[in-house]
Amino acid sequence: MPASVKRISPRQRSMIGTAVLFLIPAFAVLGVFMFYSIYESFHLSFFDWNGVTVDKPYVGFGNWKTLASDARFWQALLNNFKVVILSIVIQLPIGMVLAFFLDTVGKKANVFKVVWFLPLLMSSVAIGFLFKYVFDPVFGLVSSIAAWFGGGNVDLLGNPKIALFAVIMVICWQFIPFYMVYFLAGLSSLPLEVYEASIIDGATRARYFFAIALPMLRNTGINAIILSMVGSLKYFDLIYVMTEGGPSGSTELMATYMFKNAFNTMKMGYGSTIASAMFLIITLTSLLTLKMMRQGGERG
Repeated sequence: MPASVKRISPRQRSMIGTAVLFLIPAFAVLGVFMFYSIYESFHLSFFDWNGVTVDKPYVGFGNWKTLASDARFWQALLNNFKVVILSIVIQLPIGMVLAFFLDTVGKKANVFKVVWFLPLLMSSVAIGFLFKYVFDPVFGLVSSIAAWFGGGNVDLLGNPKIALFAVIMVICWQFIPFYMVYFLAGLSSLPLEVYEASIIDGATRARYFFAIALPMLRNTGINAIILSMVGSLKYFDLIYVMTEGGPSGSTELMATYMFKNAFNTMKMGYGSTIASAMFLIITLTSLLTLKMMRQGGERG
């Protein structure tokens, strides 16, 4: 036997066998609920099926051709990218600022930490119903405040020009705490010696944050951007509860459009086509963004 080949001992063989045994259930769950689901979505996209009958007429790329010329889908995709951009621009900076405040103040800010984290603990459906009543044009809180100042009823969710932005504000309110905790974990992992050395050199807290902490959290920031992007591109529940994609499709997202086609109008084949397109768009967008950011970091 060549010297370079290392023999596996019985103990190591037993440990590998045990690890494989414990991994089998996890891979089985992934295989059934993830990999098979992805395959089945692409498979069903080639059929004109209503989701109930046994008969599934094969249409080839007919659903994909319909999708390519579907203006409603492209509007939903545009809305998704609006959610992506505003979520990154709003959620991440505010989450970072809150995290830096909590990291600076320490245990004295535990009350703020608990209160600011509460929105993330609430169900998206519950938040959707809550803000649906808050934005009600007759009895809502926004209209009541406007009435106190002599204004009229404010219909934020009924105005196609601002409905999407109103919903995005609610989404940001819910998920800012997630990025607050995410960046707080990143700040807590920075070496204390770096902070102490910067203070000794005369740096202020603001100077330390912008000149030292932020560059060291670059990878954390990239991961946060990818998380926000993926979450925004597949967002569904809060939008569907608050507006169901209306008015006039102004808040329609790919996920809500897919749901309506697959389950409301029983076009399971076309709904699977939209779901497959979502998978491709999210995967390619995330990979391209990650590649560009890594290349930018290497050049910097």
